[in-house]
Amino acid sequence: MKTKLLGLCIAILMVSCKKDTKDNAMAEREIQQYTIEQFMDNESVGGGSFSADNSNLLVSSNRSGIYNVYTIPAMGGEMTAITQSDSTSIFASSYFPNDNRMLLNADGNGDEIDHLFVRELDGSIKDITPEVGAKSSFYGWSKDKQSLYFGSNKRDPRYFDVYKMSISDYTSEMLYQNNDGLDFGGMSDDENFFALSKNLNTNDSDLFLYDVAGNDMIKINSNQSANSAQDFSNDNAMFYYTTDDGSEFSYLMAYNLDTKTKTKIVERSWDVNGAGFTANDSYMVVYVNDDGKNVIEVLETETMTPIELPDFGDKSITSVGFSEDETWMRMYVGGSNSPSDLYTYNFITKAQHKLTNVLNDDINSDDLVTAKVIRFKSFDGTVIPAIYYLPKQASEANKVPAMVWVHGGPGGQSRQGFNPLIQYMVNHGYAVLAVNNRGSSGYGKTFYQMDDKNHGEKDLQDCVEGKNWLARQNEINGEKIGIIGGSYGGYMTMAALTYTPEEFDVGVNLFGVTNWLRTLKSIPPYWESFRESLYLELGDPYSADSTRLRRISPLFHTEKVTKPLIVLQGAQDPRVLQVESDEIVAGVKKNNVPVDYVLFEDEGHGFVKKENQIEAYSRILKFLDVHLKNENAPIDGETPSTEIEAEESN
Repeated sequence: MKTKLLGLCIAILMVSCKKDTKDNAMAEREIQQYTIEQFMDNESVGGGSFSADNSNLLVSSNRSGIYNVYTIPAMGGEMTAITQSDSTSIFASSYFPNDNRMLLNADGNGDEIDHLFVRELDGSIKDITPEVGAKSSFYGWSKDKQSLYFGSNKRDPRYFDVYKMSISDYTSEMLYQNNDGLDFGGMSDDENFFALSKNLNTNDSDLFLYDVAGNDMIKINSNQSANSAQDFSNDNAMFYYTTDDGSEFSYLMAYNLDTKTKTKIVERSWDVNGAGFTANDSYMVVYVNDDGKNVIEVLETETMTPIELPDFGDKSITSVGFSEDETWMRMYVGGSNSPSDLYTYNFITKAQHKLTNVLNDDINSDDLVTAKVIRFKSFDGTVIPAIYYLPKQASEANKVPAMVWVHGGPGGQSRQGFNPLIQYMVNHGYAVLAVNNRGSSGYGKTFYQMDDKNHGEKDLQDCVEGKNWLARQNEINGEKIGIIGGSYGGYMTMAALTYTPEEFDVGVNLFGVTNWLRTLKSIPPYWESFRESLYLELGDPYSADSTRLRRISPLFHTEKVTKPLIVLQGAQDPRVLQVESDEIVAGVKKNNVPVDYVLFEDEGHGFVKKENQIEAYSRILKFLDVHLKNENAPIDGETPSTEIEAEESN
């Protein structure tokens, strides 16, 4: 026994020494810094519909600089370009079920008015939802594979009706007219049951099944809770949905359409975000939001036991899809330090194929940083989760500046996925703490609702406490901490500079709300089903809430901003209008504060085109280098503000 114990100790010591040697080697190795062009030369691939014969997959890729549609052999090989747009991004929806026609979708340079297109067998492309100003969404294929289902607001801009379109001549008929502002969640294969939901607030919604044959609307939930339709069984006997009724987190339920009985199917210690069956119901795919990380389970339907998925080491499977005959599975695999690659797996041969290598060959993956989940206590004792990226060159002797990153929403969540802007900043010596402030999703419904009508107040204090946490870290220069965010995170950036002007040293506002009164009055018409819930959370601009909304809107208090600011905006943004950024820039400039403004004429709510991303991200880093690191700071007499309007891509 003593001999075995001694051997074990020696083995542990050897492993420990190897780890120390590796860590020391990493610490001594110079971390290479990469240009934004190198980071953006990573490829982003999405989708993955199998062709009818399983020989190819239909995907979207931005390898051309914007998203276009490609096919790629299921066992690996070169991508073939299907579209070659140089202006508007085009995305893959699905192969047709019986031939090699392809369903595509695109909007107008970020205006979010999506249309559906068919790429015919002769290579021509046809808009099958051509109504001007109408938004369309693909819902799926009919059981007999002769039709497709889609939603459109062409009848009423506020509501989406459900249509069935013949794939032989593209004529369509309405299956469900939505007069009540309900959201479509799915339909049984026999077209007899429609899953519909009604938002009550930003967390809770009532769930209904509309019985076509009985002309009856059946309410599924008994109590106020968050409910979301997931799928129907292939035999039209069961309806599956997630709910958080009686729980902090969502779990999966089954509703028997005949007996009206309910059964709990899957429950985890975190939110079950989604679930669905493969074409023949052999497998159920379950998605779990595990502390900001996407965890996927593939269960055999008969036994509800998980199948063994391929092991990718420190990387995770982030998405899966199956062929119609269930013999093939496609997987996206990546991590916080690695963009997701596309793989396929054949259940019969057990062969696995890597189809893409999306990380630029110029980049050594060892130079990228793996995210770490941390938690800190806020001002009132509430525990706030966050995702931490620490530069590899940081140390107590080499302290680095830092940025607090705030996600969009409200109600979004920073996740443990690859983010090129974050990795770019970290690679250039900026620590990033992505704070999931109160009101973020994924941490229980109590936490989710903690910021209701507290926006720009308690959630902002969480971000300030995140800054304080950073300042206590040995590797961080506590005198050089800024804040960055997009959309709602952009609002939080402006709120921080306005209402806590001494806390952060700089602000980076990407298309952030600055005037809540205008934003809440100008939401797109197709958000109508969600409008009342949004007003309940943020405030009704047509009521006494307007007083508070004005108080928390940075635009009306720009005189308080004293720290350098950069604002980035898309001119086509339908959610946060360009005027929001125009006016905040003009207001802050009056304070003689350094302000940079970057406007993209051909982008919407978020920047999709690579050339615009390169311009935006390089401008952010340059701004931070000057105003946070204080490198190459403007000399006396230079104009402290700059404004650039990016050229439209053609």
